[in-house]
Amino acid sequence: MKKVAVLLAPGFEEAEAIVTIDILRRLHIEVDTLACAESRAVVSYHDVPMVADQTLAESLETLYDAVVLPGGPQGSVNLAASPQVVAFIARHDAAGKLICPICSAAARVLGGNGLLKGRRYVCSGDLYETVTDGVYVDAPVVEDGNLLSGKGLGHIFDFALALSARLLGDDAPVRDHADHIYYRW
Repeated sequence: MKKVAVLLAPGFEEAEAIVTIDILRRLHIEVDTLACAESRAVVSYHDVPMVADQTLAESLETLYDAVVLPGGPQGSVNLAASPQVVAFIARHDAAGKLICPICSAAARVLGGNGLLKGRRYVCSGDLYETVTDGVYVDAPVVEDGNLLSGKGLGHIFDFALALSARLLGDDAPVRDHADHIYYRW
């Protein structure tokens, strides 16, 4: 069974996180929510409190099949500023695991820490203007090797379904599920 880490820093974009978690779990992909804070309790961008499965510190040695980085203006700043987060992403990237930033996370977390490595990506707004180590592509979801990035909340179903298809290696069950939830994918 595939296993995904969703990193939740204070100020994370809750809808990007929850929709992605929901779609993955509906498709029987195991998800661990990891609080990038001292406790498992994390408050989102719109002040929604959430209790993560565990802290990132408790999971540093676990190797996941994918690492999801929800955006959120303060959430992505907090992820980018964490040496533990940067090391966790770099270790997964070096192992060829999927690195999956959403919205501002591609520019702030990956671009801000030299982790794009020339790959194509998408992010929200004009944040791409400050990124020097990646190639910005204006699309809902962009895949380049093991990097799968999503533009933002308005495209979160496309992102979550694309990630699910990559993890499962087959888009047929993902398309069936998209039809089941009345989403045209």
